[in-house]
Amino acid sequence: MSTETILTLAKVLSGAGEDEEPLLEALCQAAERQWERRLRPGVTAEDCGEAFPCAAAFTAAADLAAARGGGQVSGFTAGSVSVQARSPAEAGTQAAELRRTAWRLMAPFAVPGDFAFQGVRG
Repeated sequence: MSTETILTLAKVLSGAGEDEEPLLEALCQAAERQWERRLRPGVTAEDCGEAFPCAAAFTAAADLAAARGGGQVSGFTAGSVSVQARSPAEAGTQAAELRRTAWRLMAPFAVPGDFAFQGVRG
């Protein structure tokens, strides 16, 4: 799987600027490894098709949104100048939605991360 493909997708999803690119690249590499570890036994990243790079990109974009923690501009008006900043709660909601999308994409291929049996995480 190409980390470059994941990075390209994550840039689009996150709207990352040039100054955020090194962090996003590291987050993409971490997301790729994370999803590889979560694959069901016998399943490879290639078996997942386009779901794998998309899920890794969504995960990296979620991590970047969480790292930003708000303060990102969510609106701008030129007449009488009005700038709205995204709150930390909005950034958290966005990150959670991105993560849910990643899990939905990988559901057929990954071991569920939210399963617990007698206190043992699945």
